[in-house]
Amino acid sequence: MGKPSQVNQTVVSDFLLLVLSEQLKEQPILFSIFLGMYLITVVGNLLIILAISSDPHLHTPMYFFLANLSLTDACFTSASIPKMLANIHTQSQTISYSGCLTQLYFLLMFGGLDNCLLTVMAYDRYLAICQPLHYSKAMSPHLCALMLCTCWVLTNFPALMHTLLLTRVVFCAQMAIPHFYCDPSALLRLACSDTHINELMIVTMCLMFLAVPLMLIVFSYVHIFLAVLGISSTGGQWKAFSTCGSHLLVVLLFYGSLMGVYLLPPSTHSTGRESRAAVLYMVIIPMLNPFIYSLRNRDMKEALGKLFGSGKAFFLLQL
Repeated sequence: MGKPSQVNQTVVSDFLLLVLSEQLKEQPILFSIFLGMYLITVVGNLLIILAISSDPHLHTPMYFFLANLSLTDACFTSASIPKMLANIHTQSQTISYSGCLTQLYFLLMFGGLDNCLLTVMAYDRYLAICQPLHYSKAMSPHLCALMLCTCWVLTNFPALMHTLLLTRVVFCAQMAIPHFYCDPSALLRLACSDTHINELMIVTMCLMFLAVPLMLIVFSYVHIFLAVLGISSTGGQWKAFSTCGSHLLVVLLFYGSLMGVYLLPPSTHSTGRESRAAVLYMVIIPMLNPFIYSLRNRDMKEALGKLFGSGKAFFLLQL
């Protein structure tokens, strides 16, 4: 499909972010719902970080990466939801050109970091269950820090490269993005200039941050399941599997929603479906992660009880 005529090109100063509902009477409801979910997301993930950092018993590789995942989730949500809330409150749909590219950069970076951390956490569980005798050496503090730094570098460089490549794109007069955030694919559909390099970059990033991490996670869990099935006692099988059940649930939710946006055939795409999937992986899953990782984890519940400094708080977490 060809690009629009050069006559329609213009110097871009603002984009329009389309809200989830155009009904004015629904705007206060949407504002309250998303504000509540955003606050729960930020507070919940910060509590996970504080609980892990304050309890020496949780200074292990698994909780080290969980704390970084919680920080990433809070930052990932903060890259888009505050702007959406501000637009709903002011009844404005605009986002500046520079603001859109900045938002896009942080979404790509923290979204990619989420994928990398989930992969590293799967590898951590693989070593703990399949190679327990080598776990301490394989997951030393130095190696954990090195893996984290590698994740930051691997996600920052492609996100920055894609954002810089977008500065070369000429956009048309129609500046409406059919999402509540600056989606890279939606931005390219507004372009009047050649976007082949940008599209190639999107495919490359999908392979780096979706396909490859998912393959590594599946590889890890295949070996984990085989190792668990080799345990003779049912109690031992349940104990081994319970250590990775929360992570597996988060992986299924996260990658299921992402594939619903980026890996389905273009003929199946619709603005409504993409927006619902985006709300799921950008808002709901980061909000649920603290509950998934803490409610069925006794160590986390004890750490949170100590953090609140109250036996009553610990009792409430048991409910």
